[in-house]
This record gives sequence, C-alpha cells and structure tokens, in this order.
Amino acid sequence: MNLKKMTCRGLIVSLLALSFQTAGAGMIGADKAAPATAQTDRALVLEVLARADTASRLQSLGVDPLAARDRVGAMSDQEVAQLASDMRAAPAGASNGGWIAAIIIVAAIWYFAVRR
Repeated sequence: MNLKKMTCRGLIVSLLALSFQTAGAGMIGADKAAPATAQTDRALVLEVLARADTASRLQSLGVDPLAARDRVGAMSDQEVAQLASDMRAAPAGASNGGWIAAIIIVAAIWYFAVRR
C-alpha cells in the first residue's frame, strides 16, 4: 500500500512539474520564415562589437574596436554570414533550467519515500 501512495505522489509531482510548457500555434510572416540575409548578419556582428564588454575585451587584446568595425565593413557577405553563424551557435552560458526541475522532482520523490 505504501508503494502505491509513493508512486501516486511521484506521478502527481512530475505532472505538476512538467506541465508548465505550453505549445502555441500561429501564423508567421514571410520575413520571419525566410533565412537571415547578409544585412541582418552584418547588423548582428556590428551589434555585438558595439557592446561595452566586447569593446573592452578587444582593447585588452590590443585591437581597436573602431578598426574591428571597419574590418567587418570590409568583409564579404559570405564571411559575415559565417561569422554570424558561428556567433549564433556559440554557447551563451545560460541554462534552460532542466537540471533544476530534475533536482526538485528527485527531492520530492525522496522526501515522500523517506517520510513514513
């Protein structure tokens, strides 16, 4: 009987913890569905170069931020597209919170299993 209660409680906790994500459907415009253009790639690279932390890091490496912006302006569209692709694929250092949910679920199951 205790195993049934523990199983039910575990299922309830997991249902509550995992039901926060919802899916939504909707129409999108052709401009959002189209792949990124050279202009948006160049804007992305220049936007990153304009950030204060990027500028300070470039200066610490001995590169003038204005010279870096000029170099991006002189790059071909293919080079800028490759650089923007690399920037999009680089990890941002954030977590999706999956580990936190897993820890909470395991802790809840452990709590209800040990508590008698």
